[in-house]
Amino acid sequence: MHRTIAIGTAAGVLVALAGILPASAGEDRGGDGHHSDTGTAVLTVFHGVPGLTVDVYVDGKLTLDNFAPGSFSDPLTLDAGTYSVAVTAADATDDSDPVIGPIDLTVEAGDNYTVAAHLTEAGDPTATLFMNNTDKAGKRNGRLTVRHIAAAPAVDVLANGQAAVTDLSNPDEEELTLPVGTISAVVAATGTTDPLIGPADVTIAKRTNTIVYAWGSLADDNLAFAVQTIDLTGGGRQHHK
Repeated sequence: MHRTIAIGTAAGVLVALAGILPASAGEDRGGDGHHSDTGTAVLTVFHGVPGLTVDVYVDGKLTLDNFAPGSFSDPLTLDAGTYSVAVTAADATDDSDPVIGPIDLTVEAGDNYTVAAHLTEAGDPTATLFMNNTDKAGKRNGRLTVRHIAAAPAVDVLANGQAAVTDLSNPDEEELTLPVGTISAVVAATGTTDPLIGPADVTIAKRTNTIVYAWGSLADDNLAFAVQTIDLTGGGRQHHK
């Protein structure tokens, strides 16, 4: 499941993302309307907009420093509520001269999810909220999730030379339950086999959701894979590379 948030500029994409990052997980401010709802969520941010590095401040505190394209934030456990966000030039000393903001954004308690800043098929900056499936995949199986967030037309995903996912459009995703092992993954234009990305070895591990993002821009020749893994225990402990 995902939700797309249209944003006008690349920096604006990161405002949409950063609004759900916590200044201090577990903090309860009660009467001022900040961080007062009950319940928590686990969230990771993926920065998939090429060519933009920023600092992100949340409630006046530096939360993401020199956040570079192709990077994941650490998994964050955060309270439901509202957060004040400012985005500055990289290496700013504080948030007193923001590029955008400060603005107040609200996050609700819920599932494990990832927010990706990325490009639309046409190359415009946007952001998409993906819900990460932590349900178990069965004995000797793992889960593979493929997410198309690149400025590129619909694609096929080949596993060991065979089409495993077909006609996947930006910003859609597809989930597969696969036996534990290693596959050779290729992203190709729909109906073709010539690699746009890959081949790359992807490990399907037990009790793990391996999430592969196809990101970047076909026109700019910088398409790439990014991989995030999540334990299938319901706890949402995440890793990335």
